[in-house]
Amino acid sequence: MHLKRWITSVVAVPLLVLLIYKGGESLFALFIGILCVFALAEYFRLVFTEKIFGLIPLLGFFIGPAIIFAARANSSEIILGLITINMIAVGLSSLLRYKLDPSVLDIISKQVQGIIYIPLLLSYLVLIRNGIDGISWIFLLLCVVFAGDTGAYYIGSYFGRHKLCPAVSPGKTIEGSIGGLTANVAIGALIKSFFMPQLSWSLSILFFILVGIVGQAGDLFESELKRSGDAKDSGTIFPGHGGVLDRIDSLLFAAPLAYLFKEYILV
Repeated sequence: MHLKRWITSVVAVPLLVLLIYKGGESLFALFIGILCVFALAEYFRLVFTEKIFGLIPLLGFFIGPAIIFAARANSSEIILGLITINMIAVGLSSLLRYKLDPSVLDIISKQVQGIIYIPLLLSYLVLIRNGIDGISWIFLLLCVVFAGDTGAYYIGSYFGRHKLCPAVSPGKTIEGSIGGLTANVAIGALIKSFFMPQLSWSLSILFFILVGIVGQAGDLFESELKRSGDAKDSGTIFPGHGGVLDRIDSLLFAAPLAYLFKEYILV
């Protein structure tokens, strides 16, 4: 398992760095749009099982990427409009099915949750990339989040004794959580020192800690989805890591926080 994780990382990380640094804003948005489609497919398989190809879930495959490209255009109005259109469309479709299938309301709630959870939260990555020093901020966010994931995984594997949230994820420990937060701060401080010295130290440390906390919350939230769908991983696309959702679950919760700090706090 450890070898597969490292082989996947060695192959994927340089490609990701090249994409962010040389790809430009449009290619980055396209990449996030593709991630969005894969993540939505995994999410729908977890929450809908056999209903993944129903009309209501399928609508998400059109609305999701559209939200990403609306973010590329820096249009919060279009993003809000797409979320509104999705809600109206699934609401209208439910009227045609409710008599024969009252569970359609549950399907709608899970589809709407998926649209908020994946494309809307992913759109913050595009908004960050579009802004001033966008490349630096994307690298900072990714490094802090992935360092936390790695720190939590290895510290938890070797030193974990006390369960963090056993009802959701029995394998996660308090020791792993502390190790992850330590890695968040250590890597964040290192990058800030060399590449973003203009940022306030006190606010930066607060940012790294909060990213670690919400990132772990995002990881646990995805664990709830997997537990409800009786799945170990959301997918198998990344050997040793699982699916797309398994790889970006922490990032989904951290991206809006990073956008908030970038635009309004760490200025």
